[in-house]
Amino acid sequence: MKKLLIFVSYLFLALFLVYPLLWLLPQGLLVNGRFSLSIFASILSNSLVLRSLFNSLLLAVFTLAGTTLVGIPLALLLTRYSFPGASFYRLVFILPVIISPFVGAIGMQQFLARFGSLNLLLLRLRIMHTPIPWLGSGLLGIAILQILHLYPIMYLNISAAMANFDRSCEEASASLGASPWQTFRYISFPLLRPGYFAASAIIFIWSLTDLGTPLVFEYTQLLPVQIFNALKDVNINPAGYSLVLIVLLLSSVLFLLTKKTVERSIYTTGRTPFPLTKEVLSGTRRLTVCFVLFFLAAVSLLPHLSVILSSFARRWFFSILPSDYSFHHYLKVLNHPLTRTGIINSLFFSILATGIDIIFGLTIGFLLIRHQFRTKPLLDTLAMTPLAIPGIALGFSYCTAFSGTWVDPRKNPVVLLVAAYAVRRLPYLVRSACASFQQLNEQLEEASASLGAKPRTTFRRIVLPLVTPGLISGAIMVFAFSMLEVSSSLILAFQERFFPLAKVIYSLAGRLTDGPGIASALGVLGMILLGLCLFLTSRFGARQIRDFFRTG
Repeated sequence: MKKLLIFVSYLFLALFLVYPLLWLLPQGLLVNGRFSLSIFASILSNSLVLRSLFNSLLLAVFTLAGTTLVGIPLALLLTRYSFPGASFYRLVFILPVIISPFVGAIGMQQFLARFGSLNLLLLRLRIMHTPIPWLGSGLLGIAILQILHLYPIMYLNISAAMANFDRSCEEASASLGASPWQTFRYISFPLLRPGYFAASAIIFIWSLTDLGTPLVFEYTQLLPVQIFNALKDVNINPAGYSLVLIVLLLSSVLFLLTKKTVERSIYTTGRTPFPLTKEVLSGTRRLTVCFVLFFLAAVSLLPHLSVILSSFARRWFFSILPSDYSFHHYLKVLNHPLTRTGIINSLFFSILATGIDIIFGLTIGFLLIRHQFRTKPLLDTLAMTPLAIPGIALGFSYCTAFSGTWVDPRKNPVVLLVAAYAVRRLPYLVRSACASFQQLNEQLEEASASLGAKPRTTFRRIVLPLVTPGLISGAIMVFAFSMLEVSSSLILAFQERFFPLAKVIYSLAGRLTDGPGIASALGVLGMILLGLCLFLTSRFGARQIRDFFRTG
């Protein structure tokens, strides 16, 4: 039975993860049947590709810097100090996770456009006399949205890391005359590196490979957009394969460097951390902190507010706020044939992907924790690899590797969409299953066996009921993020009858009249869905949101 489970697990990962990615190698590295790097030389000599590569790296670096400058001080304030409203702000600063930059971009265009709400407000207050192009060429707007969406990942990881080391190290540093900055630089931050590197890897890869946001802003000079456009002539131009390989190389190198750096160093103080006593802020310091946090919260929720207002706006033209509100766009969501198709398709695809992940997540978790076999490290690595594989790379590899087969996405993408959703979120279920098996005392299984129960009976009557809460916790997150998956959905769905929710939102956002309003209404429904799933996950499975944004 163990051998069968191992074989089935490897077969699934080989077919829908290893094969598509390996299939890219000869396409991007072979010229006339011979290994050659000339395609990379020709690509890197292309000014548009070079500019797109530079812009993508610049965007990722800028986003990482912005999330660092916001996330670390935020974690310090909310972890170390006590002040009125602290619990409220801890909740507020998680909310940006529930809206993707892709959806937020639709509403923020109305706020930050040349004659958008912000400029009209400043003009009316006579703070300025001419409109300011806040979005610039588009790159700045993309970076702002990514920072607002991704800084909670930095905040959650740093907060978790700060709870795991002994404050006496900082007290010793202060007693020796070190300034607060010196203590943070030489004592605190080195101990926070595991959390920081984990968050940095996710943020950098996410920003580097974000496809939806630049498409909404119609900004083409980024690698993900170049890859998306390369699909149109992939049969005659191999440049797309090489661009994907570049993205995969950058993502994989960063991911591996992060893991090696964290594993190589010791980040313990040699003492068990004790409960943290928070410093109570008062006077001017409390007022300053409350003002800064209120301002950050307001800015953080601006994309949410913009999408919500857009979804209710019947008329919003040359005015700070909509001049007419209605439920028109929400009624259109129920009656529009494309939105109905998108909702039904996404529900169907996500439910199937969640079921697949429950099966394989439970199987792989059980094998990794309860059994020893020669290729165990390989199975563990393959199961976690999707964390380092961008959705755009996986979608492109599916689109090309399975072209001309019975699952060709140009004809019927259902199988590949379900597989892409399942593979990308498989680590969530594997982690949940592993954590559940680690918390389950093996003596319960031994007692069952000693009473004559067969292994299947023990698993069904003892093991499965005890690990079910963890599985449900992971399954809720798989379902939620599958419903809102952007990159794979945009690449693999070619025909309207197969459009998932993200492709419907993208399609509607580019249409005139009420298209953006309907897309915003769908975005609000997606926010509600993800928020509800995060709440159920934390309540039902006792899991922290940060557990789903870690690299290892």
